[in-house]
Amino acid sequence: MTQEIDLETWARKEHYAFFAPMSHPFYSLTFPVDVTALRRRCKQEGLSFYSAMAFGVTKAMEGVEAFLYKDRNGRIVRHDRLVPSFTDLKEGSDLFHIVTLEAGEDLADFCRRAKAASAAQTELITAGPWAEDELIYFTCLPWFPITALTNERDVVPWNSVPRVSWGRWEERGDRTLLSLSLELNHRLLDGVHVGRFHQALCDWMETL
Repeated sequence: MTQEIDLETWARKEHYAFFAPMSHPFYSLTFPVDVTALRRRCKQEGLSFYSAMAFGVTKAMEGVEAFLYKDRNGRIVRHDRLVPSFTDLKEGSDLFHIVTLEAGEDLADFCRRAKAASAAQTELITAGPWAEDELIYFTCLPWFPITALTNERDVVPWNSVPRVSWGRWEERGDRTLLSLSLELNHRLLDGVHVGRFHQALCDWMETL
């Protein structure tokens, strides 16, 4: 469900107006996440770590109110869910395709559906019933660790789709750390919201 927000009564009205005139209101940041528990769960159940991370990030973003707000060229709407859309290599190929499906509520179920959807997909990208700004764009470079990353984009200042990326995890003692990169629109999201997302993701990891 999508709800339109009254700009005149929106608490973020002044902050939005401050960032709105900027031609490039986007920012990126990268920070470590302890994924020890998630990696263990994936090993135990034979789940894709990549799919599991996409699920966890999606649920953490859904748990932070500000991530549900989207800019439609001056109109602000609120979604009640977000939908992961992720690159995946075709089996036996060095070409990727983009798989999109609803997260649902169960980690293992999502990983199974993501694997099946990727295996069945024959096109680079498929259409779905989702609005573009419901999506979260994911990509992964599992061959090496990353310390920063930017994605390609048309510079449309109201684009509200988060870009989420990571590389290979790193072992540090008995812990596994992963550098997570986010690209966000400052019209809607500040550092405090990233902090809440980080806490929500860590809290989710602790439940595994």
